[in-house]
Amino acid sequence: MTQSKEHRESMTSATSDQTQGFEGKVQFVWQVADLLRGDYKPAEYRGVILPLLVLRRMDAVLADTKEAVLKRAEQLAGVTDTPDLLLKQATGGLPFYNTSKLSFATLLDSPNALADSLRAYIGAFSHGAATVLEKYRFDEQINRLDEAGLLYQVLGKFADLDLHPSVVPNHAMGYVFEELLRRFSELSNETAGEHFTPREVIRLIVDLLLAEDGDVLTGKAPVRSIYDPACGTGGMLNIADQWLTRRNPAARLEMFGQELNPETWAIAQSDLLIQGQDPDRIVLGNTLTADGHADKRFDYLLANPPFGVDWNKSAAAIRAEAAQPGGRFSAGLPRVSDGSLLFLQQMIARMKTPEDGGARVAIVFSGSPLFAGGAESGESNIRRWIIENDWLEGIVALPDQLFYNTGISTYVWIVTNRKRPERQGKVALVDARNEWSKMRKSLGDKRKFLDDEHIAEVARLYADGAHGATDERVKVFENDTFGFRRITVERPLRRRFCVSGETAEQVALAKPVVALLSGGDDARKCREAVLGALRDLDGVIEDDERAFIKRLLNACTARGQIGLTPALKKAVLVAAAVTDPEAPLVLDKTGSPLPDPDLRDNENVPLAEEVDTYVARNVLPHVPDAWVDHSRTKVGYEIPFTRFFYKHVSPRALAEIDAELDATEVQIQQLLAGLKR
Repeated sequence: MTQSKEHRESMTSATSDQTQGFEGKVQFVWQVADLLRGDYKPAEYRGVILPLLVLRRMDAVLADTKEAVLKRAEQLAGVTDTPDLLLKQATGGLPFYNTSKLSFATLLDSPNALADSLRAYIGAFSHGAATVLEKYRFDEQINRLDEAGLLYQVLGKFADLDLHPSVVPNHAMGYVFEELLRRFSELSNETAGEHFTPREVIRLIVDLLLAEDGDVLTGKAPVRSIYDPACGTGGMLNIADQWLTRRNPAARLEMFGQELNPETWAIAQSDLLIQGQDPDRIVLGNTLTADGHADKRFDYLLANPPFGVDWNKSAAAIRAEAAQPGGRFSAGLPRVSDGSLLFLQQMIARMKTPEDGGARVAIVFSGSPLFAGGAESGESNIRRWIIENDWLEGIVALPDQLFYNTGISTYVWIVTNRKRPERQGKVALVDARNEWSKMRKSLGDKRKFLDDEHIAEVARLYADGAHGATDERVKVFENDTFGFRRITVERPLRRRFCVSGETAEQVALAKPVVALLSGGDDARKCREAVLGALRDLDGVIEDDERAFIKRLLNACTARGQIGLTPALKKAVLVAAAVTDPEAPLVLDKTGSPLPDPDLRDNENVPLAEEVDTYVARNVLPHVPDAWVDHSRTKVGYEIPFTRFFYKHVSPRALAEIDAELDATEVQIQQLLAGLKR
């Protein structure tokens, strides 16, 4: 769905209206961080400011119902062991509560006992909220702030920050939190890219994921679910929520995710908490081994999993699930050094079924998942499974140097089980590698960014893929374009047996013959007999294997050695065998030619073409005696993105190069002449 310029400008204006009034909130908190200068490194500010922001927000949200909660807690004292639900009801249905008589403001009434009071106040929060603060390791920060004499100053500043929902609505609070998180992440380039995806990249991904459903999402009050199996700080989920809210304020996006790192999990939970969503929807743990949402299915799924993540530590659990029919990873296992495709299989397993409306998936990959692995490898089988089910809708190639912790090129895959009719049976490839602007200042490996025009242009190009591409940066292919048969081309074995001095030397070094040296007298005599027989046969040439063995055994018998073990025979045959294109064919028991392993070759034949037709055109004109061993044929899938968009550039004419060299030489001579003066 292509967006008009007017529509984009109206969206930008709406976003500005929503966030501009809260720019002062961001600046205020940023100034509070300045109080930490000297006692904290800039990269450590986040560990203090973010949990305090969450704490202040929760305090402001609970302010209106605080007396009701305290009264209800007093009534329930000693009456029930499970007051949690009743206390949440007293808050008006919020997912957390606090039973302390203290508030953020009254904490400051006892400056000498401030650290203890703050701990008591935090401890009075309901379990989920207290756990979030615990994962921040905020108790350590309380000690550190107290020892530095900063605790009262910092809390005092936050007490002056009005975050009441009537002043800062939930979505606006999300903007504040996200902006602060972005700023803190940029303070530490070394960690910025590990859990933090550049916001303009997420905006593009969300556009690609949701734009084609624009009509569906503008209903009266649509409710949709979205899931990120490697959610980090929750940025992708939040920007998707903001995208939907800008288009339809009545819409609701229920956010779910899972995160392995405790600190980033706490940030993601905090973000949901301060926006009034259920923080328990962000699960702590390893998605690949302990799926926290195994019982759920989602409308939208998006992720930027770690590139090249090693899954060796989790191999036992992952392999066990892959062995189960219908398991998350039953389509195939990628190499242990890169588990990216495991995340995609996880997301496909969590898609709503077509009967329930289906789902759309967007995931960021490096180039490896496009082509890594040969035919019938784990990676190839996963690609085959996705493409043959007609789930792969499109792939967008992004510029390099977009991410904080890597400069490599990246690709956005769009996968869905509800393709629009015009996209069915096809895959759209979009080359957006040249859609970027240069940053004024690098942030880690990030030297490029996408502005609004780039995002809109890439979204337009992707939409073109559904309606017949008219731009050379967009190519649409039938699904079977990416499949191929890996055939084995054999050529007949032509071999003779020739005995020379080198043959005897090679046999002497063979393991079965060397082993005879450590045996008894009979073993050593056998060795000497074999080597002597080969010297006696020096210059002999035989085309037939049986005839050669007979002559070898006769020569051994003449030296007193009756018979040879199979291992000794094999050692001699290997040493004496010589391939020769002029030699007769070597036939098996049925009279068919045996293949020569040294001449064996492989060819990739597109699925859309018959193997015999391909071989007749590309193989037999060069090697007429070749044939295909169909028992070795394998089916593979790969997406050679770069090859599809390759443009041949003819080398410059030699005359042009010579003229340029002559001109350069003249300039050099002129410069040298000037120096001599």
